[in-house]
Amino acid sequence: MGSYIIAVTGASGAIYARNMLQTLLRLNHEVSLTITGPGFRVLKEELSWDLPEPGDPGMAREIGGYLGLNEDAPLTYYDYRDIGAQIASGSARNDGMIIIPCTVSTLSGIACGASENLVERAADIMLKEKRQLVVVPRETPFNQIHLKNMLELACMGVHIVPAAPAFYHKPETIEDLVNFVVGRVLDLLKIEHKLFNRWQGS
Repeated sequence: MGSYIIAVTGASGAIYARNMLQTLLRLNHEVSLTITGPGFRVLKEELSWDLPEPGDPGMAREIGGYLGLNEDAPLTYYDYRDIGAQIASGSARNDGMIIIPCTVSTLSGIACGASENLVERAADIMLKEKRQLVVVPRETPFNQIHLKNMLELACMGVHIVPAAPAFYHKPETIEDLVNFVVGRVLDLLKIEHKLFNRWQGS
């Protein structure tokens, strides 16, 4: 199985992060998770997750409970302020990183190489080591600055996947819409899944 970094930032769309985490962990992939301060707020407001403070040592267990996972799930949590975390080094092996949802602020920080927190630093590692990086911006409409930053990252090989679900698979629930976006991200990382019905032609 693979090893992936998941970063959750403060954009609306915490449900995308939840379903991504559930899918990767249920497929037995190792997940290194970091959540920004605003990301914690969105998880609470949109999913009603009442999590402890970011540096709490029991965070992985708490999150696993909300995800409905066993305690032995391969989930490791890192405080977004800990720039000495394992995922802050290029010598740490992994198969890619997904920022879901991704704020335009985080997008900007990555595009200009700011590395002001663990999310931006880990993304910078992906760029310098030429590993897979997928960002899922959740903003609308995009202004010229947002688009310029996305183009900057796309030119460096970053996959830009706006949270824009399709409808050809005839979704019936919000979960269907969310899983389409999650599934398309997994496709880019070549992770097998059955989250949506693929187009078979008309």
